[in-house]
Amino acid sequence: MKKLLLGFALFLGATGAQAQQETNLQLKGTVTDTVAKYVYLQKFHNKMFTTIDSVKVTDGNFSFKTKVKIPELYGLSVNTANIPLYIFLEKSPITVKLSPLKNYSTSVVEGSASQDLFDIYRKTKNVEISKFITEHPASIVSAYVLYRNWSYRLTPDQITQNIALLDKSQQNSTYVKELKELVTVLNGLVIGKKAPDFVANNPDGKPVRFSENLKGYTLVDFWASWCAPCRKENPNIVAAYKEFHEKGFNVFGISLDKKKENWIKGINDDHLDWQQVSELIYWNSEIAKLYGVRAIPANYLVDSKGIIVARNLRGEELQTTLQTLLNK
Repeated sequence: MKKLLLGFALFLGATGAQAQQETNLQLKGTVTDTVAKYVYLQKFHNKMFTTIDSVKVTDGNFSFKTKVKIPELYGLSVNTANIPLYIFLEKSPITVKLSPLKNYSTSVVEGSASQDLFDIYRKTKNVEISKFITEHPASIVSAYVLYRNWSYRLTPDQITQNIALLDKSQQNSTYVKELKELVTVLNGLVIGKKAPDFVANNPDGKPVRFSENLKGYTLVDFWASWCAPCRKENPNIVAAYKEFHEKGFNVFGISLDKKKENWIKGINDDHLDWQQVSELIYWNSEIAKLYGVRAIPANYLVDSKGIIVARNLRGEELQTTLQTLLNK
C-alpha cells in the first residue's frame, strides 16, 4: 500500500505544475450534517484564516465563482468561529461534500490534484521534507508544507536549500516569497547581531520601548496564553528569573494573544513578574515578524546593548547558560 501511495503521489507531482494566477473559482458542493444557511470561503495567511466570501446554501447546495489566486490553500466552513476544511483550490472544477463533523474530517473533495497530494502528506508519518519536495517539485503543496510545517524547524541555509529544490513554477508563489523574506530576517538575527527595537503596549495600555528595558541579560520571550507548550515552559523561566534576577537576568515578554483578558489571566496564573507587551493581534504580530518567529515558545537572549548571545533556550539549557554568563 505504501508503494502504491508513493507512486500515486509521484504522478500527482508530475502533473500538478501550476504557477499561481488570479482566476474565477469553479467550486460547488453540498452541505450535510448541519442546518447551516451559509458556507464561508476563507483565505489562509500566516497560520490564520480570514473570510473573503460567503454564499447561501440552497436546498443543501452551494457554489463559489469568486476571483482568487490559485493554486493555493483556502478554507471552507459553515461557522467561521471553528477551524475550517483545509482545501487546495485549483483552476479545475472542484466538488465538495462538506460536513462539519469531526472538524470536517469526513468531508470529501474531488477535482483537486493538490488536495489529493496534501491528504497523502498528512497521512504519511516521518516525512523528510527535502525528499518530499524532490518528488513533487512543481506542486504548490510542497511550497506550502515547507512554509507552514518546516520553516520553524530549519536553519536559514536549510530553508534556502529546500526552496532551490522547487520547480520554477513555484519560485514566485506566495509561500516561497514569504520564506525568502523569512530567511533575510533570520540572517540578520544570528548571534552577535543586534536585536531589533520596537514599541508595544503593556497590560495597562501604555507604550513600552524594548531598548529602554535592557539591563544585564534579557530574555526576549515570545509566548501566548493559548499556547500549551509556552505555559509548560513558563515555570522554567520563572525559576530562572527568581534565581538570577538579582545577578542581572531579566525577561521581556511578548504575547501573541488576541484577547486582553486571556493575556492578563495568563500573566497572573503563571506568575510572570516581568515586563509584558502585546499587540493583541495573534500571528499578525509585527514584532513576531520582525524577529522571524514562526512558532512559539521562542526566545532570544540579549546583553545590555541588545546584542544576541543565544536563541531558543529552554529548561536546563537556560539555567546552564545563565550560570555561565552571570557567575563569572
